[in-house]
Amino acid sequence: MERRTIGAGARAVGAVGLGCMPMSCSYSASRQRGQTSLRAVHRALDLGSTLLDTADVYGPFTNELLVGRVLKERRADAFVATKVGLLAGDQHIVANGRPGYVRRACDASLRRLQTDVIDLYQLHRPDPEVPVEETWGAMAELVRAGKVRALGLCALEAHGRRRPGTLPYDGAVRRLERVQQVFPVSAVQAELSVWSPEALVALLPWCAARGVGFLAAMPLGNGFLTGTLTPGQGFEPDDVRARHPRFTAEMMAANQPIVAGLRRVAARHGEQVTAAQVALAWVLAQGPQVIPVPGAEQERWVTENAGAARLRLTARDLAELGRLPAARGSWD
Repeated sequence: MERRTIGAGARAVGAVGLGCMPMSCSYSASRQRGQTSLRAVHRALDLGSTLLDTADVYGPFTNELLVGRVLKERRADAFVATKVGLLAGDQHIVANGRPGYVRRACDASLRRLQTDVIDLYQLHRPDPEVPVEETWGAMAELVRAGKVRALGLCALEAHGRRRPGTLPYDGAVRRLERVQQVFPVSAVQAELSVWSPEALVALLPWCAARGVGFLAAMPLGNGFLTGTLTPGQGFEPDDVRARHPRFTAEMMAANQPIVAGLRRVAARHGEQVTAAQVALAWVLAQGPQVIPVPGAEQERWVTENAGAARLRLTARDLAELGRLPAARGSWD
């Protein structure tokens, strides 16, 4: 698989990563599948999808434990990225960016991951009660202590949640400018896909200008861009899509032209090429520092996603995808 680099240290990883979250939470199909998920992670590494993206809050904790079982056997094959800053409460997720907590959380992640160093430690969400510079400074101490190799920041703002008159991810760019003064940012993780291109306006250019890696979260639109979901199929209450405005029956039907466009492009590249692979190839085409991190919990999806690294979209393809209608359904 093609390799891409992350941050000033130029750590090389496979062009397509693996989002491990679905193996433990967020989708109704996730039922702690154990051996099935382990085989999926091993398959990713076999194919060159070396970046494994997890977080302590996934599960919570069970996702890191699962990844740790693979790292115990294949640490040299993997680039492990995990996150800190969120706690699973009784009713909702809360942020915690206090320096003391960051240090304890890192040690706990290292134990669960069965490794002595984390390749990329990401701030999952800033704590509104703690200046982001303080949290970032504590994370920088972990790099100096040899527990972490590089730092990243997640910018997972929801659709439509920004002040009038501002560009998408304006707040994230301001935070990045602040923490960059404390310690170098190696990677930014944010949503990017053909139906959520907002990061192209300001966030991705900020990364490109500074040699910062960009991890594209949800590059398959929570599964919608695979074309395997049917409008009106419904989702279980614990599935994040049950609360997502783009996954109502009405909006899923309204957004079918996006899937149809992906399928048209796929058909030009042969019978074996899928809409999902075209969606991932579009993300890869947005810049050499962009690494899509699609979530998957089964070997077949890992294999399909990795195949996108071999797909080269033409100028015609990219132009056609650029003309797809904007996605319907927002958080407003």
